[in-house]
Parts: sequence; structure tokens; C-alpha cells
Amino acid sequence: MIGFYIIIGAISLVSWLVSNKLKQKFKFYSNVHLRNGMSGAEIATKMLADHGISDVEVISTPGMLTDHYNPAKKTVNLSEGVYNQRNAASAAVAAHEVGHAVQHAKAYEWLQLRSKLVPAVSITSKFSQWLVIGGIILGAASGNTGIGFIIAIVGLVFMAVGTIFSFITLPVEYDASNRALAWLKNKNMVSQEEFKGSEDALKWAARTYLVAAIGSLAMLLYWGLQILGGRD
Repeated sequence: MIGFYIIIGAISLVSWLVSNKLKQKFKFYSNVHLRNGMSGAEIATKMLADHGISDVEVISTPGMLTDHYNPAKKTVNLSEGVYNQRNAASAAVAAHEVGHAVQHAKAYEWLQLRSKLVPAVSITSKFSQWLVIGGIILGAASGNTGIGFIIAIVGLVFMAVGTIFSFITLPVEYDASNRALAWLKNKNMVSQEEFKGSEDALKWAARTYLVAAIGSLAMLLYWGLQILGGRD
């Protein structure tokens, strides 16, 4: 189990460092005010209109960095700060979330695949680690054969679903950022300085997903070796 705690510690540390850096970046670029004076909500509304999307609503949601696109309700949910503020950070986040709405409207294949996996992941993520650990303990008590091994394998499969989901999320997030930055630049929504701030902020946001995917893969490989490596 020492290896498990080492992996957990390493993942947690890297995740904290990236998350902390992201917060610092957004705080810094929140002071880079947009020359056009538009709020995040106005940026999102205009980007939707420019892409011919009229059935998506831009709404405010409580919290910090709680921004997301809801494909079921067709809403671009912007955190209170992003919704109201008029800076490079809010422009980046608002445009990024609309990027997901554009993906939805254009039936972007990676977003469609990710959406199909959401129901499965919502279930497997709750039980995967418990099944793996419980299966290993039960297997050790019964000579590492029979039902314990089967339970551990089921947990490993559940964990693999979550890992696959994490990696499918990467092209979805990077593509949304690319769409956002391309629109901000092509429509002259931001100055060169503001664009660099938006680009840098989105890069650090994407890195949080990358760390999560790598962490998920590391855990999958670790438990896979624990379950399969000890068998003859």
C-alpha cells in the first residue's frame, strides 16, 4: 500500500500546484481589463450569435471557476465573477464555455462520445476503488482466487471507464479553447495583450484536465499491477 500512498500524494501535489497556478493566473488576468468593456455574459452572448446559435441561454451560477456548459438544458453557466466582469480572464472563460456549445451544435464527435459516457461514469466512479480494494482483501483472505478476484476485476473495469473518460475529455477541452481563442482573435474582440492573457489562462485551465487524466491512468496501472501482477 506504500506505493498507493506515494501515487496519491504525488497526484495530489501536482494537482494542487496546477490548480493554485490556475487561480493565480485568473487573478492576474482579472486585472487586464477589456478595452471593449464587454462582460463575460456579453462575450458569451455575442459568440453564440456569431455562430448562429439561438437556443442556448447564458446564465449566472454561484461559486468561483464553476463555469460549465450544460448540453441537456442548453445553458452556458458562468460563475458570478465571469458573468459580470470585463477582463481577459472572464472573456477567456466565457468564450471557452461557448466553445462547448458550438461543439454541441456542430455534433463534435469527441463531445458526443463524452456525453454518452457520462451516465456510466457517474455510476462507475462511485464504486470502482471500493470494488478493487474490497476484491483484493477478499481475494487475499480466500487465497487470491474466486469471487474476490472477480470483484477486483469488475472494479478495475469500472476504473478503466473513468480513465477513458478523462482522456476523451482532453480533446473536448482543448478544442473548446481553440474555438474560443480563434473567435476572440478573428472578431477582434480583444487586443494583443488581452489575447495573450486569455490564451495563457486557458492553457493552465487545460492542464488541470491533463493532470487529472494522467493521475487516473497512474491509479489504473497501479491497481492493475496489484490485481494481475500477483497471479501465477
